[in-house]
Formats: sequence, structure tokens, C-alpha cells
Amino acid sequence: MADSNNTEEIQEFEYKAEMKQLLHLIVHSLYTHPEVAIRELISNASDALHKIRFRQLTDKNILNPEAPLRIDIAVDSNAQTFSITDTGIGMTRDDLTERIGTVASSGTLEFLERMKEGDTPFDANLIGQFGIGFYSVFMLTNEITIETRHADADSKGFRWQSTGEGKFTIKEIERLQRGTQISFKLKDESKEFSQSYRVEQVITKYSNFVDFPVSVNGKQVNTVSALWHKNRNEVTEEERNEFYKFISNDLNPPLGHLHLSLEGRVNFRALMFIPETQPLRFLREEDLSSLHLYSSKVFIQDDCKELLPEYLRFISGVVDTEDLPLNVSREVTQSSPVMARIQETLTGRILSLLEDWAKDDSEKYEKFFRNFGLLFKTGLSSDFVNRDRLLELLRFESTKTESDKFTSLKDYVAGMSEDQQEIYYLSGDSREAVERNPNLEYFRKGGIEVLFFIDPVDLFNIPHLLEYEGKPLKSIEKADIDLKTDEESQDETLIEDTNLIAIFKETLGDRVEDVVASKRLVDSAATLVVGAEGMDAHMERMMKMMNQDFTGSKRILELNFSHPLIRNLAQLNQSQGDETLIKNCILQLYEGALLVDGNTVDPPTFVARMTEIMERATN
Repeated sequence: MADSNNTEEIQEFEYKAEMKQLLHLIVHSLYTHPEVAIRELISNASDALHKIRFRQLTDKNILNPEAPLRIDIAVDSNAQTFSITDTGIGMTRDDLTERIGTVASSGTLEFLERMKEGDTPFDANLIGQFGIGFYSVFMLTNEITIETRHADADSKGFRWQSTGEGKFTIKEIERLQRGTQISFKLKDESKEFSQSYRVEQVITKYSNFVDFPVSVNGKQVNTVSALWHKNRNEVTEEERNEFYKFISNDLNPPLGHLHLSLEGRVNFRALMFIPETQPLRFLREEDLSSLHLYSSKVFIQDDCKELLPEYLRFISGVVDTEDLPLNVSREVTQSSPVMARIQETLTGRILSLLEDWAKDDSEKYEKFFRNFGLLFKTGLSSDFVNRDRLLELLRFESTKTESDKFTSLKDYVAGMSEDQQEIYYLSGDSREAVERNPNLEYFRKGGIEVLFFIDPVDLFNIPHLLEYEGKPLKSIEKADIDLKTDEESQDETLIEDTNLIAIFKETLGDRVEDVVASKRLVDSAATLVVGAEGMDAHMERMMKMMNQDFTGSKRILELNFSHPLIRNLAQLNQSQGDETLIKNCILQLYEGALLVDGNTVDPPTFVARMTEIMERATN
């Protein structure tokens, strides 16, 4: 073939692979978003710049040795064109035929392997392990032109062109500068990438941390440096805060951070942040975003769920590894033991940070727990490897804490009296609700601490909270809790009336499992408690909300025989007084206890009975 403007021969080549089928696969199946083609071009340009930077360390005899290492993108919305130019190592004729002309042949991988065989240390911040990212550009255009010149001082310039239809051409050209320029006219459906702002968006999303300046029509876009590749002592607090704000879109500085650079079983760098405040729409699954995954500063995935367990997904940050095998599109990580090791390491380091806060800065830890405890607690039922560590990090409100203040299981046990053998808790929808529960009266009077399980997740964690330091956890709504009584303080007015209990049982029938005298009530007349095999009352309410056919277990009605109402009923029963009034009072006491327990009753019947009782009392 011959160029009409130049008599220099143009060589035509057949692709060394079945390009028509492969290009169709690449364009239509491999990449889900066309914008990744720009990411791949920037990644390849970055690789070329890394290579020349390495060569400059040992070889000054290169073309344009003073040329700045940079990437320049030029777009023209009127002409609908796009070009990217780098001052990297450039390509020879053989590179164009062997690298560009062959799918899945990677010069970068070969370069890395060659450098590893030598004795000279090198910077391995290179991507391109698969050598096919370049072909994603055919998603955007029908023809690609490459003009390039290698860094060798005696090199020549070449132009490579292809429509991706099974052939490509190479022509020698005059080119003074080292490096590569890739240019093309965009398809109509891809013309958005001829707009400067759109290309800047892509760079900010995918390539903001590339080591070299990336400019669009003369404006540098990647202004945030890859802090995670710096030594932690070289990074200022201001830089960290700005970086956090950039990746999280949070206007506030973070509560804390972890800066890691690890080598060993797995090699990776990470810079992670714990937010100071709970983000908007927190706990909505579709809005939970986890860590960004990078490979040698090039973006791979913006919500890599595999990097952290779900209960830590409030953490923002970046993880950058060269060890992780990626699929050829770089969009989805392959199942790999490397990912599992990274998650294991990150989880351990985050828990260590939280343990340090809990030990040395309780105010900071409580602030963290107040914001993220609801999600963090779910780890107890999912992360069995770290169960014991999570158990120590759990916090609860209690009868001895102010609202929004917490105690730990360790502190609870330390405050127990010598004769207390159980850790007591009470569940409910809110602190206000549990504080009104009559079952607390005995514990308040005796100064016995009771933990408040007021987060929904607390109930699901109960099977994993059976005991702590040999002390069983027990709901104070259970009938079989170990309650001590002061025998000397009892007189005949406090002794249970078996005849009255019999009347209660007869009146209530199978509505209750049993009726007994109460040791736990101080101010209230009656309460409902759970039998030994029954389910926590709050858990039952949740089960009923999820399943309308769920019935639950019968309750035990406890009576406070020191309460004036119960004593009056006992006297009325002994004197064979108004039997109807006694039974109405019994039903009213039972349904009142149901209401306090969070259950429903028939309002018209309840109100009518209450009216009748008041009418008799005032007659």
C-alpha cells in the first residue's frame, strides 16, 4: 500500500489472532462501561512513563532526556476527536507488530519479568498484565491511529493504524519526540468523550492517583496525590483530611485513620478512615460503599465488598495491591486467596485500632460506637474468628449509664456483687420503653445493673451472647432468674394469698401459663414474664411483625402482694365480696400487663370494663 501524501511504503499486516471474534468479545462483552477505554489508555501511558523513568536511572543516552514525564489529552467537541500523548518509552516497529498486533501479549508483563531477573531494584507500579486494554478503545471509535517513537537515541518514528477488521498497517514517519500519541474520531454514540468535562470526570474517578500529571486541553486534572504510597510519617494531617474528604464526599474530617504498608504473606498498601459522623442514608444496603480497590494506583473497583466484612463497611479508604489476580477487564476481581488474606489482615488491624481507642480514649470509642455500633454489632453473628475480640468491643446502655452513654461487659462484671451470678438484660424498642418496664423495679431497688438491648440486632445476637466470663446472660423478663428476697422485711401483708391466686387462674384460664407471687415488683401490681422455654417478649413482637401467624408462648402472670390493689382484692375475696368486680379487676390487670408488654388488647372491651370498675368504685 502507498500513502497519497508520502511515497514511503505502508506495510500491511494480518493480526496474529482471530481479531474479528476477539474484538467483538472485547467491545461487547469484556467491558460494561465505555469510559473504561479512557482508563486503559491512561494506564498504558502511565506504564510507558514508569518504564522510561526506570531506564533514566541507569541510561542517560536516550531520546529527549529532559522531556517532562506527563500525559496530555486533547479533545475537540466540534471535530468529535480524542487524542492522548505521553512522553514515555515509546514503541519500536517490533513492539507495534508483536505487542499491539497481538491480543493478550503484554510488553509490561515481559518487562516486569525481565527486571525481576536482574539485580537492580525497580518500581513495579505497572499495570497491563493482560495486554488487551488498548483494544477497548474500539468501543469508542471505528479506527485508531498510533504515532510513536522509542526512547533509543537512534530510533525511528512509526504510524500504526487499524479499523479492527483483521488487519493493521505500519508506516515509518518523521517524529521528533519520544513517546506515543493515540488518536481517533469518536463514534456518535461516544461523542460525550469529546467534551473536556466528561473526560475530566473519568480521570477523577479512575486515574486521579496516577504518578504523572494528566492534563485535558492543557488543564491538569489529577491534583490529588496517592497518599497511600507515601511513608505515613511524610503525610500531614491536613493532607490526610483533604484526601478523606475527596474519596468520601464528607465535609468533616475523619474520626481516625489507618495507614498501612505491608509485605509478607500478602503485599498491599492501604489508607482507611473511620468517619466522625454517620453518613446520610446509613444502613441502606444500596448506599453502603466500601473501600476502593487500586492496582498500582490505577482504579479497579469503587466498592470492593470483598475487602472488608459487612459489619465494617462504614470505613472509607483505598487498598492498593499488586498481588491480586484480576480478570482481563480489571472490573471484577477473581476469586482468590489473596483477597481473603487482605480481608483478614485489614479486619485485624481495624479491630486493633478500635481496641486501642476503647482502652486509651473511651470518649472517641463511644463516639464511634454511637454512630456505627448498630452495624458493628452484626459482626458477632457473622465473624466467628474474631468473636472474642468483638465481644470485648460491644457496648450497651444500662440502668447505670446516662442516655447515649455505654458500658462494656467487662465493666458490668467488674461491678457485680459477689453473690450475683448472672448478667441481666432487658430488651425493648427504646431506652424510654425499657425504663418504664415494671420488671426493672426489683433491680432498681437493689442497685443491680441491667443492660438495655434496644437495638434490633441485639436480639439476633443473644444466641451468641449466652455467657461472658462464665456468667450467663439472662433476661429479667424470664421467670427463672435468681432473685434474692429479704425475709426479715416481710410481714404477713406480703405473704401470697393462695386463694386469690386460684381465682386469678380460674378467671384467666389458658390465657396464661401460670399465676405466681412476684419477687421482682416493687411499685406495680402485676407483670407478665417469660417461662423457662419461652422467647424474649421483644423478640416475639418482632416475630409477629414478620409473620402474622406467629403466636408465641403463654406468659406467667406475677402478682405483687405488697401492692394495695392486690391486698384489697385479697381482702375482698376473703370476705366473699363482689365476685364480678374481682374478676373484672383480674382481667383488667392482665390486659394492662399485656399493654405494658407491648401486646394488643381489644380497646372497646378494655375501656368498657374499666368504665364499669370505676362506676362501681364511685357508687
